[in-house]
Amino acid sequence: MQNTEPGPKNYEIALYSFPEREHARLAYQTDNLEIQMSTSSVEATVKIQPEITPIPLMQLATAFWGFKTLATAVDMDLFTHLSSSPMSASELARWFNIEERPAEMLLTGCAGLGLLEKQDGRYRNTPLADTFLARSARYYFGGFVTMLNRRLYSGWDRLPDAVRTNKPTTWDPDKQKSLFEGADPAMMGTFWKAMHSLSIFTARALGEAVDFGGFRDLLDVGGGSGAFDIELCMRYPKLSATVYDLPFVTDIAAEKIAEAGLSDRIGTEPGDFFADPKFPTDHDVILLSMIMHDWSELDDRAILRKCYEALPKGGTVVISELLVSDDKTGPAPAALMSLNMLVETVGGRNYTPAEYSAWLNEVGFRDVRVVWFEAAGANGAVIGYKPK
Repeated sequence: MQNTEPGPKNYEIALYSFPEREHARLAYQTDNLEIQMSTSSVEATVKIQPEITPIPLMQLATAFWGFKTLATAVDMDLFTHLSSSPMSASELARWFNIEERPAEMLLTGCAGLGLLEKQDGRYRNTPLADTFLARSARYYFGGFVTMLNRRLYSGWDRLPDAVRTNKPTTWDPDKQKSLFEGADPAMMGTFWKAMHSLSIFTARALGEAVDFGGFRDLLDVGGGSGAFDIELCMRYPKLSATVYDLPFVTDIAAEKIAEAGLSDRIGTEPGDFFADPKFPTDHDVILLSMIMHDWSELDDRAILRKCYEALPKGGTVVISELLVSDDKTGPAPAALMSLNMLVETVGGRNYTPAEYSAWLNEVGFRDVRVVWFEAAGANGAVIGYKPK
């Protein structure tokens, strides 16, 4: 089987030859790979385009090196120390009471990852590390790194179990009602702080991509710490909002809202969007941001039905998520978040715009459209309108 496509010259590499009892012929070809097996002696020849290298596989296989380097530095609070006092390897070794060899290697690793820079023999934070990884930073992201390292890393180590059993690996659904039951309070506090930081920048991207200027009152279902409400209300001065979530979560949201000085425009409504028969009313737009992936298709359809019932005629629902492509070939952030839902939830996964559109139309929404953007926690929004 010959490859007739134009392109660079192919290189032939004989991989193996061994006797075979049965007569066999197998030919397999892609654009860049050709394998031929024939006669009683099976010979395989691989024709590889010269631009194909194992570098992408090496990057994938060793990606955890970078993560664990970052997680170790965060755990040591390295970036907080360097934000005020740049240090050499020997100075850092004395500060942390460790040997100079690992101190130098950790500093070099962090510099190689773009987190540190070196000047006059001392390492200091790059703007990225100063903005997100020093504890004094307004948008401290270290909590998210800590949560991944201490909670999710071990769960992902058991991803093969999750694939085989279709059950989460970070908690036991046979013994716990939810992933929050029995969780370490300190870790959960870290989780909510981390999600707030992540959500702030995702909310900004959503607010730039989708115009909320024509809305009066937003209901944020599963609104968490209120980051989306804070950012959207700051961007749109005529908008008011309500965070609707579990009681202990709305307590966190109330604190964040007060810190932002927006208690007069953003309220909280304690509740359970599954147990409550109806959602709060008197809102002309409902936001479902970064929550639909937590639940099964059946659960999400139930949520959308309650949204439809709670909205007035002409009301709008906005689903903001990491959307998987309709052909389910990526993109990687959405596809991997979906696998994270396999590790973390009983029925959740990341869905496609086509799936959301079908469910929205099913419950009565019309003129469904998709708006794409780029952010840490979402890559697009699916928007539906209740007929007037």
